[in-house]
Amino acid sequence: MSERSERAGERGGFASVSGGGGGASRVLLFTGKGGVGKTTAAAATATLAARSGLKTLVVSTDTAHSLADALGVRVGAEPAEIAPGLSLHQVDTQRALERQWGELRDYARDVFAELGLDEVTAEEITVLPGAEEVIALLELRGHARTGRWDVIVVDCAPTAETLRLLALPEALDWHVNRLLPVGRRLLRTLSPLIRRLAQVSVPEDHVVGAGERLHRGLLEVRELLTGPGASVRLVLTPEAVVLAEARRTLTSLSLYGYRVDAVIANRVFPAGGADPWRSRWVAAQSRHLAEVEQSFAPLPVHIVPYMDAEPVGVDALARVAEAMYGDSDPFAPPTVDPPLRVTPEGELILALPLAEKDEVDLARKGDELIINAGPYRRVLALPAALARRPVRDAALRDGFLRVRFESGGPDDR
Repeated sequence: MSERSERAGERGGFASVSGGGGGASRVLLFTGKGGVGKTTAAAATATLAARSGLKTLVVSTDTAHSLADALGVRVGAEPAEIAPGLSLHQVDTQRALERQWGELRDYARDVFAELGLDEVTAEEITVLPGAEEVIALLELRGHARTGRWDVIVVDCAPTAETLRLLALPEALDWHVNRLLPVGRRLLRTLSPLIRRLAQVSVPEDHVVGAGERLHRGLLEVRELLTGPGASVRLVLTPEAVVLAEARRTLTSLSLYGYRVDAVIANRVFPAGGADPWRSRWVAAQSRHLAEVEQSFAPLPVHIVPYMDAEPVGVDALARVAEAMYGDSDPFAPPTVDPPLRVTPEGELILALPLAEKDEVDLARKGDELIINAGPYRRVLALPAALARRPVRDAALRDGFLRVRFESGGPDDR
């Protein structure tokens, strides 16, 4: 066992991380604005985990697949051990697509062919935008279910794509729960008419069943990533534009129910030296770092200095990780509370850190709350205890949206 592992073990940080025997994995997701170094931060964290004696997998939902480049290795389509205790999986989306979505894709391709499109065009159209990232999430779920890994590190796409991806399972659930039961009945009733008038085949039960399996799989992904063993780490550089996006990302991740447990400030110029150019950068970064500390408190902010060489390869990444985390335990279970909770008194509390009052809007529709925070929206299905109780009032205070409900009675609005 390494010195680092012994230190972490003494603090008890690995108590909930099981060793390959079927227990829950610690899942760490890294995201940030494009170009801030999130892939380096993810790869460095995974390298440190492996060198601490933890069975570690690092995987990417970013179609750019820069992980292998950062680690300085070449890998195939399957998870491969690239260093002792460290495996890398760059998902072969074509192969995974056939496994996860083959029946749906075949049906869509056949429909387009019936409409007169040639085979190549039909093949291209059935590759839906975002499908590769969705498949990567389903592969992640598969890895977590094996219980093989102590730590799974996920290099996510840049923040905008990540937010859309993480919002997808709940949004899809909303639509499926309302449309699928009705859709099944309509398909059975109207199948002959559709076939005669539209000249296309209707999906058979096994195709609809494939869609339902995809739906269930994404819900399991959400359960995994919002669970007590998962958290997100925001990577930024101390610059005004990057900081502004990171603040919005923190609010949006909380809106969708994901814990953020740390912020990583990357590429920080070390102080010292008489070079006026560097001195100006140091002064500007110092101001922004003070804003980072203030904005994201009480989250820890891990500072990574500008290295003297490009950090490529596991040895260089290990040095980045030591600088990034110091003596802290980056693999301890997250101590951040779940963003959403309901008190025994019937108050719904949703963490919306850094949100401004004029950015937040709340509406009630049946047994759902529709919450808007800036450009992002969450349709929240209320628990049974609150679903039929009218909203008494709502307020955003100290980074928390607090919604109080009447003591009882149906919502007749």
